[in-house]
Amino acid sequence: MPVSLIAAKDPSSLPVFAVEPGGLEQCGAPLAALAWAKANGFSAAAGKVLTFPGSDGTLGGAFLGLGKAQEGTPLSAGALARNLPEGAWHFASEPNRPELALLGVMLGSYIFTRYGKKPRAALRFTVPESVDASRIERWANGSILARDLINTPAEHMGPDALEEAVRSLAARHGAEVSTVAGEALLDKNFPMIHAVGRAASAAPRLIDLQWGPQNAPKVTLVGKGVCFDTGGLDLKSASNMLLMKKDMGGAANVLGLASMLMAANANIRLRVLIPAVENSVAGNAFRPGDVLSSRKGLTIEIGNTDAEGRLVLADALTLADEEAPDMLIDMATLTGAARVALGPDLPPFFTDDEELADELALAADTMADPLWRLPLWKPYLARLDSKIADMNNVSLDGFAGSPVAALFLGRFVEQARSWAHFDVYGWNPSDKPYAPVGGEAQGIRALEAVLLKRYGN
Repeated sequence: MPVSLIAAKDPSSLPVFAVEPGGLEQCGAPLAALAWAKANGFSAAAGKVLTFPGSDGTLGGAFLGLGKAQEGTPLSAGALARNLPEGAWHFASEPNRPELALLGVMLGSYIFTRYGKKPRAALRFTVPESVDASRIERWANGSILARDLINTPAEHMGPDALEEAVRSLAARHGAEVSTVAGEALLDKNFPMIHAVGRAASAAPRLIDLQWGPQNAPKVTLVGKGVCFDTGGLDLKSASNMLLMKKDMGGAANVLGLASMLMAANANIRLRVLIPAVENSVAGNAFRPGDVLSSRKGLTIEIGNTDAEGRLVLADALTLADEEAPDMLIDMATLTGAARVALGPDLPPFFTDDEELADELALAADTMADPLWRLPLWKPYLARLDSKIADMNNVSLDGFAGSPVAALFLGRFVEQARSWAHFDVYGWNPSDKPYAPVGGEAQGIRALEAVLLKRYGN
């Protein structure tokens, strides 16, 4: 990672003055630096960076704009990683929530380098004594893991490669991994995972990671691992297929969260379930109008093959629910309707657990990790009625797409003490100071905060 955190200030370290709009005079910078900022029209808008010369003509430091409270985020400090020259730096005037500001710097340094792009300049940032560097590093590592997985094209991130990524993460933390793949999915009663993935060249599989003491509270994470989605026989358009390497963003996010929880040595029995498939087109692809059996025993009429994520999640959620976990969380790039409702940056979540909903809302604000609750409106279950099966996989009128998808998943959860579904986008469509265009982790810092508060570490 181009940014490293250091405990003791390097003698050559240069200062960064964090400035709110209208607060330039109060930031503590030298008079000559203030004059330089005024002459250059520095406005202190969020993410704006201005370097200034020292008294000897060499580089003297930098200003960082914090923006107005309602407009900015502490993560906007990520602009420093894109604008500061290589070397040692420290905050001379500490921003609010310095942990998140330093996280922003680490995330802002991110570039996906697998295919030849060059990393950013190496920076060393001093960590204030009040800040826990290990927390920042595990947050950054979790987010970067999710970003890397999503950014990798399906050619190199199919179900088999996703399994290898899980095994690599498990090896770093002493976790165990097992997999059910190909025709064995039918033998082990995961018929919908098999049906969705059987047309692809890489065998569909259910990946199962387990970590932590057997007697600790059970926390199970389920992530949609559709490594590429053509839409199946209900084929997507070329433009809608272009970003479908990110359709395993739910799996990437739960793996990022799992890495954070294991690095924090959370007091939980962690289980991660990833149904990993490609939704491809071939002679043996499942069809519109087919009726699939599920692990739970419910029969599902296929109203649209492009609503495949909920099918593979249903079998995985059923398995998770069988051991009645204390907390069951699923994350998925599930519906375009969620993006229409809330846009790419604000993932909705669904839960009937009021206490959990309150905790998530608070953590989302505290961790600068936005989330918004949408309702599990039970009357909409009727939209999934089928004339020939227990239920359809889609609502045929297209209304309330994200709540209806959540309700579909809820049919497969009965015994878990608490359940929440997150409909994430997993992608930045435009550059931010702390994130380039590309894959993104969403909601996992807020979830980590809630889980560590509930169960400790």
